[in-house]
Amino acid sequence: MAVQQGIKDALNKHCEFLTAATASSTRAAGDGIEHIISKHFQTILGDWCVDYSHSFARRAMADLAFRTKDGNYCLVDVKTHRTSASFSMPQLTSVERLTRLYEGDENIFCLIMVKYEVCDLRVTVSDVLFVPIEFLDWRCLTIGALGWGQIQISNSNNIFLAKSPSRKEWMVRLCDQVLAFYPKEIGKIQGRIARFEEIRRYWLAKPG
Repeated sequence: MAVQQGIKDALNKHCEFLTAATASSTRAAGDGIEHIISKHFQTILGDWCVDYSHSFARRAMADLAFRTKDGNYCLVDVKTHRTSASFSMPQLTSVERLTRLYEGDENIFCLIMVKYEVCDLRVTVSDVLFVPIEFLDWRCLTIGALGWGQIQISNSNNIFLAKSPSRKEWMVRLCDQVLAFYPKEIGKIQGRIARFEEIRRYWLAKPG
């Protein structure tokens, strides 16, 4: 809770980073929020953090990372949600990347979700969530069709936390979700194959 409040306070303190040209852009707001968090996060973590990094490529699994004094390695993905938007469905990470990361018990993949609004170029943060991904209840998650499959929040307006979070139970549920998801994708691909077989026959039959 203290880290969440610290993030919220830092963002609301440095809230005037948008311009008239960028105020309507959720990307600009998100990038600005991520920049402020990356600049202040190590201080917010305090003695809990013994090693901190915020130098990651845009397509990397995380935006920030730190090692705790008890040896855990935390990768942190920063997501933002403008509350006036009726709907957003952010991607968190690849199912394959997460399963490889979680082969190490010391590794933790965390989410920072920042809910904000913009008024007169001023960004006001109403809520901050900072939790390991396995604290998210599967009622608010889904699998998206990209690569091996992407874990996504179904709707950023409705995020539910697990009552008794357990990494083992959450990962078993992840496997259940993926094993139910793949056959549906196979069905879609078979339909696409049939469609292009039909198109090929059409073009083969054309004169000339």
